[in-house]
Amino acid sequence: MFHQILAAFFYLFGILYDSICQSCKPHQLNPLGVKGKEFPGPYLGQWYFIAGAASTQEELAIFVPMDNILFDMAASHVPQKLQLRATIRMKNGHCVPREWTYHLTEGSTDLKTEGRPDMKTELFSSSCPDGIMLRETGQGYQRFLLYNRSPQPPEECVNEFQSLTFSLNSKAFLQTPREIEACELFSD
Repeated sequence: MFHQILAAFFYLFGILYDSICQSCKPHQLNPLGVKGKEFPGPYLGQWYFIAGAASTQEELAIFVPMDNILFDMAASHVPQKLQLRATIRMKNGHCVPREWTYHLTEGSTDLKTEGRPDMKTELFSSSCPDGIMLRETGQGYQRFLLYNRSPQPPEECVNEFQSLTFSLNSKAFLQTPREIEACELFSD
């Protein structure tokens, strides 16, 4: 009898927990886009990297020497591809240009990075104005990344991102300082 009562209690607790935590989880973006614009249209243009979260500091170590990163996402002349250019301002003041090509997944907002078959990037909505969240997964790592159209989004956006990712078992957190002016994006 005691075991049946205990089982019923845990069952009800699980239902209650799932209903509360459904609102805690980020919502994956719809491939049909935002405000009638088809993906990737609303997400093209310039983005600033704001913060990252992962289960360990090692998964964020690549960002430690960086002050800020400015990205430009552009449609490629090849269908189903996106070009991502970035300028990374290191804490020592140097600018480092980078480029990636993303392959779009039909009917999805999942992105595959060219030359990195193990890596998957998923896009999620953010309640932060002009914000977006990404989840990158690869061999042995998963990290969440917060981007915004502004280099200085409201502090509550960063706090919300940190709380959300903490609830998703990301105990390590890193916020870029963004103390030095962003580098200009290089041209092709």
